[in-house]
Amino acid sequence: MRYLIDTNILINMIGDRGFLSKNVLHIINDYSNLLYLSSESVKELLHLFQAGKIGSKTWKNAKDIVGSIENEWNITIKYVQREHLVTFSTLDRVEKHNDPSDRLIIAQAICEKIPLISSDGKFRHYRKQNLQFIFND
Repeated sequence: MRYLIDTNILINMIGDRGFLSKNVLHIINDYSNLLYLSSESVKELLHLFQAGKIGSKTWKNAKDIVGSIENEWNITIKYVQREHLVTFSTLDRVEKHNDPSDRLIIAQAICEKIPLISSDGKFRHYRKQNLQFIFND
């Protein structure tokens, strides 16, 4: 099965797996599953790393992040495409959820028909727009 993981899930995979639910741990530890990360999430990770808000033992600089995602974590980066932007433009605005990066990641998941795993409970409001959502509770 294919899954798109949100930025917060990768941060918890790298840092403290204690914040991941049993269901999510089962998904990411099942090597028959294919894990994807949006290029938008990579941008967020680079920003957080450069701001000193996240780190890793294997990241000496921001350039190390991309290689680590692909090689160390075996996660495929899914790059934002035109059709993702079109879907993004059609998403309804959800009250108190104004993060354009989150909405672009949601649009990717909808467009690609890939379940999205996140700790952000506001994502469940996009189910009515065909988001397959797995909440890390």
